[in-house]
Amino acid sequence: MRRERWSTLVKIAMMGAGAVGGYYGARLAQAGHDVSFVARGAHAEAMLQRGLRVESELGDVDLHSAHVVTNASRIGPVDLVVVAVKLWDTESAARAILPWMGAGTVVVSLQNGVDKDDVIAGIVGREHVLGGVTYILVHRTEPGVIVHSGRLQRILVGELDGGRSARADGVVEAFAAGGADAAASHDIRRDTWEKFAFLAANSAVTAVTRETIGVLRAHPATRALLRDAMLEVAALARAEGIAIADDFVDGRMRFIDTLPPDGRASMAQDLLRGARLELDWLSGAVVRRAERAGIPAPVHAVLYAALAPFAAGAPHESSEHRP
Repeated sequence: MRRERWSTLVKIAMMGAGAVGGYYGARLAQAGHDVSFVARGAHAEAMLQRGLRVESELGDVDLHSAHVVTNASRIGPVDLVVVAVKLWDTESAARAILPWMGAGTVVVSLQNGVDKDDVIAGIVGREHVLGGVTYILVHRTEPGVIVHSGRLQRILVGELDGGRSARADGVVEAFAAGGADAAASHDIRRDTWEKFAFLAANSAVTAVTRETIGVLRAHPATRALLRDAMLEVAALARAEGIAIADDFVDGRMRFIDTLPPDGRASMAQDLLRGARLELDWLSGAVVRRAERAGIPAPVHAVLYAALAPFAAGAPHESSEHRP
């Protein structure tokens, strides 16, 4: 299936309509695709009543007629499934999308982490899954409203075992039509690890300090902490056979210098809201994998320990801690 020509996308389902899923789903709908959103809670209610609003320097979107469902079984077979749920929901989300799967359905996860694609592939079938990576700063300010900070909206898509395919190109074209800086990847596994190195460091350090990236990159101590955290994951990736370039971390530090100064990683946003954290799938995964590989990971071990008491979320939110 994967090497054959793949027809233009028509029907797309967003499994998860939070910040990332909501943003890209709105852009895909704006580009003319038939997009369905799976959402829940107050966010779903707001989308059903008022639609979905995206605020962005690249242009706002008011999706008044968004197709929103709270029960995944109400969506039939689709061409593309975009998974954008929190990492702890990966397995349940993959099982929920099984009724959507046709012979040519493609599943792309834009989640964080390095295990997501294998988890999904183990449930829906590896032949249906493409690897996906995104770099974007988005957050939900209130139910039904998503704010995009800066202009970055980078997406990479590729076959899990490398190489190029028509279906990967089709997914890239769909996202590009929605305005994303999208490209096909010839080594999505390496791209996923590179995103993981950046994201695990940025998430943990912005969360543990409760500060923005602008503050962290300007102070020598926290700038060094960000760099050391990325170096640690890069070393782990190499131990697992991923060809991470020697100058990778220096390049990511230059990238950090281009980000909007008021940005925080999604895990830091969750911490400030008193919500559950993806900690076990980020710094926690670094620590576990490093232990198995027999290499040290002291930076992420400390970051994990400092954040562990907050991993399950706080029982009550504090208004003074809202972003």
